[in-house]
Amino acid sequence: MTVTDSTPTFDDLQRGHVVLAPDPFKPDEDATRPWVVVNDESHPFDKRQYVVMGLTTRTWYDERIPLDAEDYRHRSAPQDSSIVPHAVASLRPRLMTDYVCRIRDEPVDRAVEELIGYL
Repeated sequence: MTVTDSTPTFDDLQRGHVVLAPDPFKPDEDATRPWVVVNDESHPFDKRQYVVMGLTTRTWYDERIPLDAEDYRHRSAPQDSSIVPHAVASLRPRLMTDYVCRIRDEPVDRAVEELIGYL
C-alpha cells in the first residue's frame, strides 16, 4: 500500500474515503459501521452531505464488491472487507466519528455501477 493521501477532515472528504458513522441496520443506537463516500464534487451538497455505501466483512452476499490489499490508497479496512452496493445512505459530517482509510476508484466505480443496475 502506498500512502498517497493525508487524513482528511469530515467536511473535506472525497470519493473513496471511508469513515465510521451510525449503522441503521443494527438495533444498538450506538453501533457504527464503515461507509465509503461514492459521490464526487458534482453532488449538489458536496462537503455538507455525502452519498455513501456500507462496507461489510460478511461474505455471504454474492453481489458485494470484495476489496483486497491493492484496493487501498491510504491505510486499510479490516481484512475481507467488501463494499455493499445496496446499503446506501446520505451522511452529514457531524454524524461521522472516525476516518478509516481511502479506497481506489475502480472498486468504488464498480459498486456504483451495481447500484445503478438495481435502480
